[in-house]
Order: sequence, then structure tokens, then C-alpha cells
Amino acid sequence: MNTADYLLENGNPDALFLLGDRFSHSYQDVKKAAARLYGELSKIGVSTGDRVAILGGNSLFWAAAYLAILKQSAVAVPFAITLTPEDAIGLQNLVNCKAMFIERRFRAKYVGALPAELVLIFEDCLDVPEPAEWSEADNAFDLSQDAALMFTSGTTAQPHAVRVTHRNIQANTNSIIDYLELSNEDRIMAVLPFYYCFGTSLLHTHLRVGGSLVLANSFVYPELILDLMESAECTGFAGVPSTYQTLLRNSSFPRREMKSLRKLQQAGGKLQNVLIEELVAAVPQARVFIMYGQTEATARLSYLPPEALATKLGSIGKGIPGVTLRVLDDNGHAVKPGEVGEIYALGDNISPGYLNEPEANSHKFINGMLKTGDLATVDEDGYIYIVDRKADFIKSHGFRVSSQQVESVILELKEVVATAVIGQPDLVRGEAIRAFVVLHEGAALTVEEIIAHCGRRMANYMVPRDVVFINKMPLNAHGKVIKNELRNLSAG
Repeated sequence: MNTADYLLENGNPDALFLLGDRFSHSYQDVKKAAARLYGELSKIGVSTGDRVAILGGNSLFWAAAYLAILKQSAVAVPFAITLTPEDAIGLQNLVNCKAMFIERRFRAKYVGALPAELVLIFEDCLDVPEPAEWSEADNAFDLSQDAALMFTSGTTAQPHAVRVTHRNIQANTNSIIDYLELSNEDRIMAVLPFYYCFGTSLLHTHLRVGGSLVLANSFVYPELILDLMESAECTGFAGVPSTYQTLLRNSSFPRREMKSLRKLQQAGGKLQNVLIEELVAAVPQARVFIMYGQTEATARLSYLPPEALATKLGSIGKGIPGVTLRVLDDNGHAVKPGEVGEIYALGDNISPGYLNEPEANSHKFINGMLKTGDLATVDEDGYIYIVDRKADFIKSHGFRVSSQQVESVILELKEVVATAVIGQPDLVRGEAIRAFVVLHEGAALTVEEIIAHCGRRMANYMVPRDVVFINKMPLNAHGKVIKNELRNLSAG
């Protein structure tokens, strides 16, 4: 079955699907809008395998465009609205889209940079009534076809275009619904953009079960998000570490009751243990799911059951249903408890590879397995603990230092909202550890106090040489810290 039909299969036409502070749309509304945009694609001659971009915020238009592209057996290519025009044309040159669904508010910013032959479809076409058809579901549909090209976050390198098939999406969606026990009663606050695979997975899963999403396109004012969550009676929330750092250390979230919340999802990087504990304490009635994933895995690879947080704090858990995770050493052997190796993943959610990058594919996708680039250990029960990204290790005084471990210690200080640690070339140390720190407004914490705290908690070779206070962390379109920008700042 085509993924568009699969996602829409269980939604009650009259039930609400998308909500905001000034709008609400039913499943019937989204099906009608998707059919209208499906007609637009047919009109301009988009056919199987053609690539169609989407450039816009979370909205009915975005969701309908995505479904229309999938239904057409074309390939959806979500573009981040934070891209510069130069970056947008670079990605277009990489993927060669035939058409683009674009919100009119972005026309002036991007149109001058995009090629003239790219057909643009704006959201106001939804207001023009035209006959629209939606063909019956084809149960013999080839699930190996590409459904989307999702760009990696590019925190340590140039982004890749990840091929995501219809089978990938359906397998990952089924797995996530299974372990989260989602139903049509689930209503999630969607602050993560749909163009990010984590955000897209929220769209997939809640569509499939007939649930609903409350949309926001900015996290600049978290109090407004919290107000909307309360008024809409959201049962779920999903965020990356920077999202939860803000909520826990720089908003009223810990002081609100948030009675409707039942499930909290965290992925997109390591949330330090101290913050996980604060999160559990802030919403004691909710189940907190710590998860791990990659764009190359459609979205999700593992989860830690909420019941295991007390005994396995810091673990990413085990593979989700249908996914096998292995931690292997350099010789391809499974590591023993306490040893460090790299995480490999196998399952129907694993991408067939990057678009037009045979060399990168040969290093990343090996014998059907995904080589994640994340180093980890396992315990006696098979639970996995990530040590760090390979690219983020620091070599200090001859020792390999996990940047995440240093960040975890700094975050023990309640005045710290966020921190990121990098290594700098140093004649004595090999690499000197530099910590970038964002403080609460009005906090009086000093550099010396942070370094002294680290000195009490860690070995000397792990203590930062210096600390730099900044107003905010450089984040990419997915809300992840861009450490390369911090390295460039240090080099300057």
C-alpha cells in the first residue's frame, strides 16, 4: 500500500487532526487538501520518481503536500525554512526537484535563487475549488520505491540526502506506535519541524493511529507553547535536548501541573542524566521515553522503557521492535560489558543509502547494516550506553575524553541552561578542553566556579582549560548544537 493511503487509513473523517491557537483541521480537511494538491502535481506532469520539494512551516499545507507527493509515487524532499538562499540552491542542485510546494511568505527570500524551470505551487491554490480525485489504495504497491529524501543535520559535516523508502516509513511507524502504545486519543504538541525526521515521525505515527497534533512553528517563546499545550490538553510532547534544557532551566514548565501530559519523547542527542531526573520530577504522571535514532534509520532505532529509568539512567535502551542493534569492536566482534565499540543497526527502517554518494554509502551501509558513527558500551543486561560521537571525542593529555561526560558535569550546576564542549589544539595537552556555557539571565556563576566544580567531579585531564559564556547556542534547523561553529569561533 502506498504510504499516503497507509497513513490515512485509520483516521475518522470528522475527528480533529491539526490544531493551533487560531485553527483546527479534521481528517476530512487534510484528505481534501491532499487530493487538491495531488491534482496540481498531475496537472504539471509530475510522475513516479520525480522529486518534489516542500518549503514551509508545520501546517495543513505541509502535511497535505507531503501526502500528495507520496500518493503520486513521487519523492518528497523537505527543505528547512532556516536555509539561506545559497544553501537552498545547493540542495536543489544536489537533488534536482521538478517542483516545489512553497509558502508564499518565503517567495521573496528564495525565488531569486531557485532555477526558473522549478515549478512553484503555493498554499493559496487550496482556496481554488477544482475537481480532485484520490484513487483507491493499491495493495500491490512496490514498497521499495523511494518516498522521501531527508537531509542529515550536518552538525559535523555537509548534509547528505538520505533515501527513505515507503517500506522504511511504514516499518518505523509501526515500531514507534507499538512501543509508545499510541492510539487515536493521543494528541502531541509538535514544536519539531516536519522537515526534520523526528518531526516527520510525529506526523507519521499520529496520522496512522488517527490521533492529532497541535502545531507550533517557533520555540522562541516557550511560555506561549506551554499555554497552548494546556489549553489544547496535549497528551504528549517531543523534543531534542535543547528543547528540554529550555523547558527545565528557563521556563515555568517545572512549576506547572500539565495534568493532561501522559507521554514525553526525547531524542536527537543525549539529554544529560541530571536533566532526565528533573524532567521525571517535573511531570511525575507522565511516562518519559528516552530514545535514539538517525536520519539514515528513518527516525528511530532504540528506546529506554520508562520503567527502566530508575535502574538504567543514561542508557538509550535496546532496539525498537523490528530493529537489531549491535555494539562491535574494530574487528567486528561484539564488545563485552564495559568495552567500547560502534553501534550497528539492522532492520526494515534502514535507508538503502545516500543519493548519488557511492563512496559514502560503502562506509556507512555495510552488508545491510547501518554503521552509526556512535561509540557505546553495553551492560550485563544488554542495555546500550552511548559514550560520544566519534567526531566529538577530545584527546587530552593522551586520554580520550567524552565531550558528553564533561557537559553532564557542567549541567549539574543549576544556573547553567546549556553547555557544549569542544577540543582545541594545544602544545601541552594535545587538545585543550573548552566549554561554552549559557547561563540563566541574572545568574552570577563565574568561570572559576565552573572549572572548580569540574575539578571536584572529574580527573584533571577532563577539566576544561577555559569556559566561554555565550548568549545562546548555535543550533541547526533540527535544534542540535552545531559544534563546528563553536570550533570556528574558537579558531577566530
